Amino acid sequence: MRSLIFAFLMLAPFTLPAVAEDKPAPDHKETQSDSFIMLEPMYVTVVDAGRPQGMLLVAIGLDVPDASLRAEVNHGLPVLRDEYVRSLMAFSAAAVRPYEQPDVGMIADRLQRLTDKALHKKGARVLLAQVALQKKR
Repeated sequence: MRSLIFAFLMLAPFTLPAVAEDKPAPDHKETQSDSFIMLEPMYVTVVDAGRPQGMLLVAIGLDVPDASLRAEVNHGLPVLRDEYVRSLMAFSAAAVRPYEQPDVGMIADRLQRLTDKALHKKGARVLLAQVALQKKR
């Protein structure tokens, strides 16, 4: 009797229909808005007295309501991201100290000006998702 129950339990998973395998996994979205584009977080080194003292993390998203401008942003995203990182590196070297919280208003204004300049028009709004400073131990 035990061997019959054991055999049934061993074969049961193979006889059940595979319902979960037929459905594709749903796509993960940050928001329901079609106009929102989330960028990968950007990391830059914080230097003090000529030595690396930590990392600055900046995560942003872009709200672009105009569909044609959004398509242009999506197409030029690698170049725009490169400009963001270069600008944050200069900002980090000049204005960020490892013992102070960075000024998020300055970061947002800087990235907004850079976005408007790169796109040659206004219409894409920079939204800060996260700014964090990790100090070297």
